[in-house]
Order: sequence, then C-alpha cells, then structure tokens
Amino acid sequence: MPDIIKLLPDSVANQIAAGEVIQRPASVVKELMENSVDSGALNIDVIIKDSGRTLIQVIDNGSGMSETDARLAFERHATSKITTAHDLFAITTKGFRGEALASIAAVAMVELRTRKEEDESGTLLVINGSKVEAQEPCSCAAGSNFSVKNLFFNIPARRKFLKSDNAEMRHIINEFQKIVIAHPGIRFSLIHNDSDIYNLPQGNSRQRIIGVFGRQINNDLITLDTTTTLITISGFIGKPENARRTYGEQFFFVNNRFMKHPYFHKAVIEAYQNILPPEAIPSYFIF
Repeated sequence: MPDIIKLLPDSVANQIAAGEVIQRPASVVKELMENSVDSGALNIDVIIKDSGRTLIQVIDNGSGMSETDARLAFERHATSKITTAHDLFAITTKGFRGEALASIAAVAMVELRTRKEEDESGTLLVINGSKVEAQEPCSCAAGSNFSVKNLFFNIPARRKFLKSDNAEMRHIINEFQKIVIAHPGIRFSLIHNDSDIYNLPQGNSRQRIIGVFGRQINNDLITLDTTTTLITISGFIGKPENARRTYGEQFFFVNNRFMKHPYFHKAVIEAYQNILPPEAIPSYFIF
C-alpha cells in the first residue's frame, strides 16, 4: 500500500493559516497597523476602498526594510521581534509570531514598497496568492507602503461570507480605534473611498480620545492615576450620569495592547455599584 501522508505545499499551508489570522478586512488593517507601530513610525495613513474588499493600504514613515528583509518578511514564522523562546517573557512589540504577512499574501494581491532611511533606493515586491510576481528596485519614500488588493480573491467562499460594506467598515474602524487610542504620540489618518474618516495629530491621551469620539466627551472624562508596587493604572473613566445602554467606549489596555476580558469589565462595573442607572454602561479608557 503506498504512503498517503504528504507535506502540504507552502501556498496551501499559508491559506490554511490565513483562516486563523485573517478573518475579514479588519484583520488586515490590524496586522499592518501594528507592524507600522512596531517599526517606530510617527505617521501612519490607512486608506480603504469598498470597506477593504478592493483595497487596504497602510503607509508609514517607520524604519523600512532592506530588499532581503522585505522578501523574508512574507515567509511563515519570519520575524524581527523575537530570536529565542526566552524573548517571549519580555515582549514589547504588538506581534511576534511572524505569520501575519504570509497569511495576508496567501489570500490577497499584495504590493509592498519599502526603503530604509539610509538607502538610496527602495524595494518593490508584488505577491499574488503567495506567489512572488515581481521583486525589483524602486523609488519610494523611507518607510513602508503596503497595498492589499482583492482580499480573498482566490477563496470565493470566504469572500462571499463577508458582511455588508457598512458592517465590515465598522469592524475596521473598531480595530483602528483600539490602536490609535493606545498610541497618541503617533499621527494617524483613516480614509474610506476618498473621504476622511479620521485625521488625528500627535498629542496626549485625552486629546486622542477627544479626536476619536468628539469634543462632547471631554467634559465626561474623569482622570485615573494610580501606582502600586505591582502595577501602574492611568487613563479616564466616564461620569456615571453620562453612561449609555450600549457598548462602544470601553477600552482596556495592558502594555499599550487592547485587551477585552469579562473580569476587567466586571471590576469597572462593580466600582460604579449603586451610582449607575439600570443597565447603563460607563465609558472607560484604562491603561
């Protein structure tokens, strides 16, 4: 009887892995924005067409990549963020597994233009469905410019099950907010179908929250600042009389990474015990 167990081709393995990492356009936005933050960028622009179905473009002025690094970045488990297992206990970056770019390239048409500040020319890399179509020198600004086109073009079933444009755009905005609130020292912009959604200059945490949710939230914010031997907690909580019945302004960050956990939320709600209107949910931005 012949042997029946075979190693999957890289392209197939990447598509399978992509199902775990890239679930919708918002997943691509999250991964690319986090890479830009990790690159040390101070300016990050996000351009969306058709709620991410047609185009997701993230442009930054971060460290950029050499030609070799740009090509290697799309290999599975290739990363600049850890080198040994011991590094897992002191992670300061957003990502570290080295799966995001390989997963994105497996299910989309990707174009990368990148250049390190000290290099005279940059690198253009074109990858469609894990297949490298072009790799050549190019003229570009320092930093990285990722364009992800026609997401799930090679997996029609996944593309079919995307939600409406409005629903997918809400997911994109949600991921965008989680990152920009945690990094007020970086300028961010979000453009959808040539319309400005956000244009957020550098500032402090209060200014960033006001930039995201509007000036009316300013008078609702109560400053939070506590330090113990184990932990430092800072940020803002909302006044109980302005609490709403719907979610949307609840953000918990641990080491500048958004975290959603029922235990944390319950702890905040219990602190408002007996002063919240029934079924009301307070705003909080806790770091």
